[in-house]
Amino acid sequence: MRAIGLLCVLIVAKICILAGRDIPLSFWTPIAYLWQDFLVVALFAALDFLLRKPKFAWALYAIIVLYSAVNVPVARVLSTPLTWPLLRATGVALSDSITYYVTWGNALLMLLIVAASIGFPFLFRNVRPRTVVITCAVLIIFAMLGPLAIGRIDTLGLHRNAIAAIAWTAFPNAPARSGSGDWRASLLSDAPVDDLSHYRGAAAGRNVILVSLESTAAQYLRPYGAKDDPMPNLTKLAEQAILFEDAYAVYPESIKGLFSVLCSTYPAIHTAPADYERVAIPSLAAVLAAAGYRTGLFHSGRFGYLGMESIIRNRSFQTLEDAGQISGNHNSSFGVDEPSTVKRILSWLDNLPRDQRFFIAYLPIAGHHPYQTPEQGPFPENDEMRCYLNALHYGDEALGVLVRGLQQRGLYENTLFVIYGDHGEAFGQHEGNFGHTLFVYDENVRVPYLIIAPGIVQKQVRVRRVASLIDTAPTILDLLGLPSPVRYQGRSLLESQPRMALFFTDYSLGLLGLRDREWKFIHELDSGRSKLFNVREDPGERQDLSQQFPDRATVYRQHLLRWCGYQRDLLHSEAPP
Repeated sequence: MRAIGLLCVLIVAKICILAGRDIPLSFWTPIAYLWQDFLVVALFAALDFLLRKPKFAWALYAIIVLYSAVNVPVARVLSTPLTWPLLRATGVALSDSITYYVTWGNALLMLLIVAASIGFPFLFRNVRPRTVVITCAVLIIFAMLGPLAIGRIDTLGLHRNAIAAIAWTAFPNAPARSGSGDWRASLLSDAPVDDLSHYRGAAAGRNVILVSLESTAAQYLRPYGAKDDPMPNLTKLAEQAILFEDAYAVYPESIKGLFSVLCSTYPAIHTAPADYERVAIPSLAAVLAAAGYRTGLFHSGRFGYLGMESIIRNRSFQTLEDAGQISGNHNSSFGVDEPSTVKRILSWLDNLPRDQRFFIAYLPIAGHHPYQTPEQGPFPENDEMRCYLNALHYGDEALGVLVRGLQQRGLYENTLFVIYGDHGEAFGQHEGNFGHTLFVYDENVRVPYLIIAPGIVQKQVRVRRVASLIDTAPTILDLLGLPSPVRYQGRSLLESQPRMALFFTDYSLGLLGLRDREWKFIHELDSGRSKLFNVREDPGERQDLSQQFPDRATVYRQHLLRWCGYQRDLLHSEAPP
């Protein structure tokens, strides 16, 4: 009775999750999407039969049902049940985003699951034990076919049962280490292009300001071809900037991405932020502090979010201020308003000796979900995309205040700016892709990247060569005429040799990806499925060419697996080589 009831509840939950989605239909479809649910029911039935303790069984039944009910709205929004990394990320800082989805519609979905959990056991109260045994045997057979089915049906991870997703991601597998090498070297035979070597040392002695734009994808900005112009101040700066057309984040989330920028080292799959504290690689702030710079990091958000302290502490920032220290006129769960942070930065500059060189890292939060701004924006807020564009506009106004503040203080002309998006933001361009952390399509990882050096770069220089945020620290040091630490994995973008961009995510599915000239490749670790795109001809990443170019797909897949295993071992070692 309980097992049959649970089976029906989990099927109803899966139907609620999949409703409205474009589901591929075939013989394998129900097996692909339900096999983990079948497995959970079979295990529950076996436990119920062996223990023969009805009170315990009903308690376990209630726990599974309630957890499944919570995961229905989660999976409808995020295209995944809760995973261990998602649970770890869920905290006070995200309470505004969580509250945004506390709606009557989602509440009714959860109530439906609870009601089904009460009704189905009553409906099947007279089911014979033999029927339960036969049903469980059939479920086990279907569960055994599940891995074969998901090899034929791309479920985007929605085949996962909520219980199984937590268990699987709490103890994930990662590729084994396999050799070492220059992981960024292009696998295509290209001649050097976009020679920027004449800028080497051109910014020697300048101050440095690094601006990490929150959740800012390249495709939504005017300099990258967008129709709207949510960031006019950035657009104006881009007129006299080195602009990289194809720059990629290494990870579609802020904290590990910041590690890659400051320490020019890749994060690794299935690692917690605390693992990065002991990585003894000099940060950009450390190198500049040793060269006589005063260093400060100002964050409109909160350092407690996702273990950010492990990334920034002991990295030679002489001043570290977040929303708690800055305070502001408008507070949210995620942080404070951007004008307050910019005002604090300018005040910090006013207290420096006039001839003191400085390095500032400014980390705004405008652009982060739920895209709420304290001021009215220029776009009608009739959907989330327009709210997002208004959030970008709000952050851009603060950027303009910062630039004008530097100009008024006579500091602008002697400052080197590097402005980039820390990752992108998705709005359903691909099925189930919303937010930024769960996939590695271009809307998730392709970001704006601008180098502004007043008086040195006097007109826009567009660079088509692929760039990565991991190259930021060595590029800044190259522009300043300073050597980079030998442990850096990035390379100066002033070099003309073509390189690949590598990236990954592990919040839901384990996805590895690379961009090599016109080729974009994505590999899903659990299913072994790969996708190959020619993003010059297919910028929307719609046409998978992996079957047409199997040799290229194989080479890229093997390369990514070797890199992934190597980097995980590197980050887990006591003394990275």
